[in-house]
Amino acid sequence: MGGRAVELSCDPMCMTEVGPTSPRPADRPESPVVAEQLPAGASSPAVERANRMSAANMIRSLVPLVVICLLLVAWQAFRASNEETVRTVDPTATVRLAAERAGYEVQAPAGLPEDYRPTSARTDAGFADAGAPVTLEIGYLTPSGEFAGFTVSDDAGAEPVRAVLEGATDEGTADVSGEPWTRLTTERGETALTREEGQVVLVVTGSATDDELRAVAAAVRPAES
Repeated sequence: MGGRAVELSCDPMCMTEVGPTSPRPADRPESPVVAEQLPAGASSPAVERANRMSAANMIRSLVPLVVICLLLVAWQAFRASNEETVRTVDPTATVRLAAERAGYEVQAPAGLPEDYRPTSARTDAGFADAGAPVTLEIGYLTPSGEFAGFTVSDDAGAEPVRAVLEGATDEGTADVSGEPWTRLTTERGETALTREEGQVVLVVTGSATDDELRAVAAAVRPAES
């Protein structure tokens, strides 16, 4: 049995599954990287965010100015409204009625400057029987925009008189154009000037300044009937 040994030889290329003509993975071409393109006219997110922040900052800076302007407009409207709603009256007829019916010499302010505007005038003389007490009240808006009221009555217990004098504190005597008036501080903390002439009581009071109250008191004189 002698035979020749058969030698098998193999090319090194036959030891791999990749043929000599097959490209290796490393040799495959790579896909090109395409940059993301924004639509024409579009801004980047960063630019848009910056624009939004700029607009917000501008709005925030304008808000205080807008608020101030609105407050100024509201204040002017409020002042105009107040001036328009002040209703003035002519107390002449009321004073004359009180003077005709009263059993005493009625006195009332007269000749006050124009910036003392009468806003109310009333009397109970229209319902008074002959010889019955008569009370006269006149209210004024003073130059400072406050109230000054004048009352005269021959009834010390009349409600307008009691409302001022009850509980008031005596602060001494005040000279008003040579006439002595008693100065009081009312329970409301307002100044009151009062004077008595027999059974007749005169009262000037209100939230007005002392000088304005004195001006009203100084203008008091006998009324024409």
